[in-house]
Amino acid sequence: MKEIIKTEHLAYTYPGVEDTPGVAVFKDLDLSIEEGTFVAILGSNGCGKSTLAKHFNSILLPTGGKAWVCGIDTSDDDRLMAVRRNVGMVFQNPDNQIVANVVEEDVAFGPENLGIASPEIRHRVDKALKQVGMYEYREHAPHLLSGGQKQRIAIAGVIAMEPKCIVLDEPTAMLDPRGRREVMETIGRLNKEKNITVVLITHHMDEAAKADRVVVLHKGKVAADGTPKEVFSQVELMHNIGLASPESVELCWEMNKQGFTLPLDKLEPEECAQTLYDWLKV
Repeated sequence: MKEIIKTEHLAYTYPGVEDTPGVAVFKDLDLSIEEGTFVAILGSNGCGKSTLAKHFNSILLPTGGKAWVCGIDTSDDDRLMAVRRNVGMVFQNPDNQIVANVVEEDVAFGPENLGIASPEIRHRVDKALKQVGMYEYREHAPHLLSGGQKQRIAIAGVIAMEPKCIVLDEPTAMLDPRGRREVMETIGRLNKEKNITVVLITHHMDEAAKADRVVVLHKGKVAADGTPKEVFSQVELMHNIGLASPESVELCWEMNKQGFTLPLDKLEPEECAQTLYDWLKV
């Protein structure tokens, strides 16, 4: 598969204040993300998840090494708009991304800034709102919507710019369970049906379990990288870096400590329940 994002020996140091030294987040990070995949990035607070995400959109530029988007060097000032056309960003708080008083005007904001012609903007706005299931709210005021609906509007605003990749930085952190479910369903649908590459920064293990691939960061390095089952079955590794596997895996791991021999690759509660039933039935 074709690479859409790549970092090579990536380093980034936040500058210090006055005479204080800078803070190095990562010094030598190599990562490759393939087009059309759904990748979740995990890690404890301060591991560099959000810092890395901002390199994918040229919000931050490397202090060492390189980052590429669709083969474009993200440090190339002349190609900045090309990078941002290919990679759209969605952040934690949708209120910080909503700029208009009417939903459809907000979704049109990005394409307008790209200089897209008005008829094409109309087409993109309608299409984007339909893709996130918010077309019927196109004439509503965004501030009257629920948190999950607002986040879907923010996602629509990004996909109206027709990027090849969407990077979502903890998009469900401020949402209730229903809002989280709405956003995750939208993300999954865009990836599977529209082949949009998704990079999800999250601290929710159940969200990461829905990805094709999970990358775990620790102290500026990749500590684990593989399918959700491959990564989350490494329970002790996850604990050592301050994380936990999904509850179903944690349950089987705790039971194995008591003498059971249960597999550690059952990520869904239903799978775990069936495994326990089968084991007890024998």
